[in-house]
Amino acid sequence: MNRIGIVILNWNGKELLEKFLPSVIKHSKREWAEVIVADNASSDDSIAFLEQEYPGIRIIQLDINYGFAEGYNRALAQLDHEYFVLLNSDVEVSENWLDSIYQQFENHADIAAAQPKIKAYNHKSGFEYAGAAGGFIDYLGYPFCRGRILDEIEEDHGQYDQNMDVFWASGAALFIRSEIYKNIGGLDGDFFAHMEEIDLCWRIKNQGHRIICDPHSKVYHVGGATLPNHSSRKLFLNFRNNLLMLFKNLPGNVFISTFLFRMILDGVAAFKFLLGGEFANFAAVFKAHISFYSMIGKFRKKRKELLPLVSKSQHSEIYQKSMIFDYYFRKKKKFSELKF
Repeated sequence: MNRIGIVILNWNGKELLEKFLPSVIKHSKREWAEVIVADNASSDDSIAFLEQEYPGIRIIQLDINYGFAEGYNRALAQLDHEYFVLLNSDVEVSENWLDSIYQQFENHADIAAAQPKIKAYNHKSGFEYAGAAGGFIDYLGYPFCRGRILDEIEEDHGQYDQNMDVFWASGAALFIRSEIYKNIGGLDGDFFAHMEEIDLCWRIKNQGHRIICDPHSKVYHVGGATLPNHSSRKLFLNFRNNLLMLFKNLPGNVFISTFLFRMILDGVAAFKFLLGGEFANFAAVFKAHISFYSMIGKFRKKRKELLPLVSKSQHSEIYQKSMIFDYYFRKKKKFSELKF
């Protein structure tokens, strides 16, 4: 039986499959691993390419583009592996990328999810924005990584080569127990894309499970292959989905105060965009809030369903200060400078 299903979600990504799938195939040849491509109703030649060049690979064809979150949910619902790896199509893997995390799962039943060290494909001595050496959030819900705070990305000098419990594992290369993924409801399809893995990991942490980064596993991620890093669409999704995530998962005793403070900070960010002439980004923040308010009814129901399942609401991996304040005013621009 293939115990690990490595699932690459593709949407019009033939060129990415041509470039990155060979490394995944080459370095995933284990009797307990299977590589699968789930296709989000691509209109390019992705399927024809796979059938011609990789006739033995398993392909799951979805009927429409469900986005990252729901696309994975629908694909993984068709699989029965013990562990899943959600792997972006723009990731190059290294020779032994599977082995260490696989052993972590086999030896530690309390580990629900994990990620490798994620380095930048186009700058291989540095970490990559979307995950680096493991994800965290501050008490206001702003995400950052071991190796990346805001846009300050560190070079990798081995400073984060220890296994470490983290708050969230990057969706660029997310290892997760299939039973937990399915029992917890998978990724939230209403997010469509961006921050859905942080929301998933928060729910996992609230049920008392561990999430780790294992730097003995290493991959290289391009990032921004589907949406450019400076896309107003990406900004919209990040602002809206961060609010949705907070609404779903914050404990009741801090919910109102945190939320009100975030409203103020989002307003400051929007005003900064406006002053800088970044009108598309200003509009994206405004639209994100309109979209969030329109979804409150649905997410209030989700919150009510999740709260009784919480067994642990205090997490040492949440930074109990403001990462934004520390970055701009205290000039703390490296993870190692933050005092948890």
